[in-house]
Amino acid sequence: MAHTPYPQTDRELMRLIERSPGHRAGYKQLIRELGLGGGRERRLLLEQLARITARGELVKVDSEQWSLPTATPEKTKRGGVEMPVEHRATRDRLLAGRLDLHRDGYGFVRPNGSLDRSDDLFIPPNELNGAMQGDEVLVDEAPPGRDGRRSGRIARVLKRRNPTVVGIFHYAKTHRGGGPWESAPMINGNYVTPLDERMTQAILIPEGAEIASVPKKTPHRVLGEEAEAQQSHWSEELDSHRPLEGLAVDVEITDFPTVGRPARGRIIEVLGPPDAFGVDVEIIIRKHHLPHVFPANVLAEATASAEQTVARLETDEVRRRRDFRGLNIVTIDGETARDFDDAVLVTPLANGNWELQVHIADVSHYVRPGTALDLEARLRGTSVYFPDRAIPMLPSQLSSGMCSLRPDEDRLVLSCVMEIDGRGEVLGYEICEGIIRSVKRMTYTQIQGVIDGNVETRAEFAELVSEFERMYELALKLNEKRHRRGSIDFDLPEPVIQFDPDGNMEAIVRSQRGWSHRLIEEFMLSANECVATWIESQSVASVYRIHEAPDPKRIVDFEETASQFGYSLGFSSLPVKRIQTKGDRRDARGTSRQAKTHEVAESIPVTPQMYQKLTVKIAGKAEERILSYLMLRSLKQARYSEKNVGHFALASPSYTHFTSPIRRYPDLIVHRLLRELIRSGADTEGAAILSDSPQPWGEKRAGKGHAEKSEPLVLVGPIPEAELGAIAAESSQSERRADDAERELIEWKKIKFMQDRVGEDFNAIILSCTKYGFFVELDSLFIEGLVPLTSLQDDRYMFRDTDRQIVGTRNGHVFKMGQRVHVLLDRIDRQQRRLQFALLPAEGEFAPRPPRKSKTTASASAERTHSSPNRSGKKGRTKSKARERNKKSKGKRH
Repeated sequence: MAHTPYPQTDRELMRLIERSPGHRAGYKQLIRELGLGGGRERRLLLEQLARITARGELVKVDSEQWSLPTATPEKTKRGGVEMPVEHRATRDRLLAGRLDLHRDGYGFVRPNGSLDRSDDLFIPPNELNGAMQGDEVLVDEAPPGRDGRRSGRIARVLKRRNPTVVGIFHYAKTHRGGGPWESAPMINGNYVTPLDERMTQAILIPEGAEIASVPKKTPHRVLGEEAEAQQSHWSEELDSHRPLEGLAVDVEITDFPTVGRPARGRIIEVLGPPDAFGVDVEIIIRKHHLPHVFPANVLAEATASAEQTVARLETDEVRRRRDFRGLNIVTIDGETARDFDDAVLVTPLANGNWELQVHIADVSHYVRPGTALDLEARLRGTSVYFPDRAIPMLPSQLSSGMCSLRPDEDRLVLSCVMEIDGRGEVLGYEICEGIIRSVKRMTYTQIQGVIDGNVETRAEFAELVSEFERMYELALKLNEKRHRRGSIDFDLPEPVIQFDPDGNMEAIVRSQRGWSHRLIEEFMLSANECVATWIESQSVASVYRIHEAPDPKRIVDFEETASQFGYSLGFSSLPVKRIQTKGDRRDARGTSRQAKTHEVAESIPVTPQMYQKLTVKIAGKAEERILSYLMLRSLKQARYSEKNVGHFALASPSYTHFTSPIRRYPDLIVHRLLRELIRSGADTEGAAILSDSPQPWGEKRAGKGHAEKSEPLVLVGPIPEAELGAIAAESSQSERRADDAERELIEWKKIKFMQDRVGEDFNAIILSCTKYGFFVELDSLFIEGLVPLTSLQDDRYMFRDTDRQIVGTRNGHVFKMGQRVHVLLDRIDRQQRRLQFALLPAEGEFAPRPPRKSKTTASASAERTHSSPNRSGKKGRTKSKARERNKKSKGKRH
């Protein structure tokens, strides 16, 4: 075959695959037919295939084979499922995507390349075809139903995403369910019940696939090595006949499930009792498949890189860097921080402006592309932070060693030096390589003390007080500038877990975010924006941090709720087009009878300024917490992308992540781009970035990288755009994985913290209402829970979808968002990690009657497992306490 010029367009490559037998082609076949030569052309081919696959226009059906989504499915070598006749494709519409299961057995698949939840396909429980949570699957789509909802069945599993599963081990015929963690399945033999509620089927453990119970020893930030004694004491109390019974284990799947046959596996690690010290973190790490052990070759490379001190640099390397040593540069971090990747300095200029220096550790000097160290960092994507420990992206030799900007030590940096006027506007900037020597390691608490005028703190750092005052003054100006252009700042607090000297949880409190924190945030935001703008001006491909405009349906939902409080984003009227909202609260049928429609547009001209003005209006009001929470939910999630579409929440046309290369892989990529551009002779000075006349959101300026073409514009640069796209997608997934793990562990900690407080009463606020009941947040603690609808027995209560309220059909009693209530912790559902509360009467009124006990069912414990939002369960001693409280109350019912 004659040599075909390469690279080809995506469309031409897809046509070539379409002409191949079965509409599928292998990597070697494509190389042969395209007549590709050396490694560069082959690498471009792989990048192009990866890009098209990410859009969902191709499906990777084997390790080196691609097909069109409409190709006839076949059995894969590994990880696939041989389809029975009734599961073979009968329609033309086959789509690839990721399966997300619900604890009730059904699931949804979002097609590859889609970011819209409305594109999801509903998969009934009997159409899963052996697929498990998170698997990449091929879906045979059914014709749309009357309600227009999409559905289908799993035609084939393309890739298994859970090679291991963490769960609770049980010996055959020894477990009858009812424990705090899981229920007993219908299975013969030893088995493990997964701790992921979306995995509803137990995993069979054949005879001989168990291993000896060796306790997993883990470090603890508070106790250090002393934690080993606390972690291993439980091993001495094990039953010698059934040593693994009830322990958390990690299982490798050896045979994935098929129709009518459960999955099989072997135990590869015993973690310990779920409630034992430190085991919760170990469970979360494995449940979310977080890489947490550095391979030997990675550690060896890190050790070798850490030996490259500034003193050992070649003369040419030192000369090309700007020397910032001798300046009063400081780092400002939390008290427990170990990796200091940013340092700052603010100095006054003769013209009355400020010079802001932001210095970031030059991690790219130590982590080179293609090394084992680099590949491990890319695999991890980000550092993960738990309350008592962290899983770093880089080994400690670099993260808290040579790449950490420790005081009185020479360090390599990439710097952004900005000139800023009295209004906070950036008049110009320069990006360069540098060397610094930090003079002091400061903490947020110390800086806040200086800002607040603490006499002792100001005396301790007397020689630097003027520096910190200038930083504070400049941060105020930068913050005012961001507000002028419409940047949104919700300032929502986050939970912080406090430990006592023995390492036990002492309290859960709200995080404090003073101006010492905001000061650093403002400086980092400015540096990130300058770097993104400069890279974009070079017309090279890069990784950006983007935040797209909110979905119209979310805007309509928020406007309806906000109107109940007398607020609005400021729309006089909404453009007309019929869409469905709120009905996308999906159930086991993939539909909702409470679906409703609105007359709105497919796109709504919303701006960040509209959100920002509303945050100002509600500041300090009783409804601020609720509306800020709902505004945040109406926005999309920020993510990484090789295509710059701006950052909606920051009202910034160009934004990236540059300031944390020790803990975020995209930042490291940006550093590599900067180094390459600087060393190629690019002009390192940038023009002014003014915000006086912000352009309408979504109207990207025409020109570099933004022209509309039939084929995507491929930018050149040090790193191919397709490779950057893959890195951006991987990094976004890694970020979501880390966020999910951190969030879930906090929920576990909350459950453990509250387990001795069953029967106590709390003041709370209603966060949201659903058809199951209403969720409340406790005033004194950063903790949420559910008051089930079925627990309100004084009337028949219904969820009214039109205004998202719960209303009594006879007495007219209303429960709505933002309402203050008095609740009692009724019980704890360990399996679903949910706190269940009972409503207590306000002063001068009767409480709703508690549900009656069943005559045939014994009272349940406070930690009854089998509870769900639509089942009240049976209460024992706890309910008696609630009833006694209710008898003491006086007044009339609503």
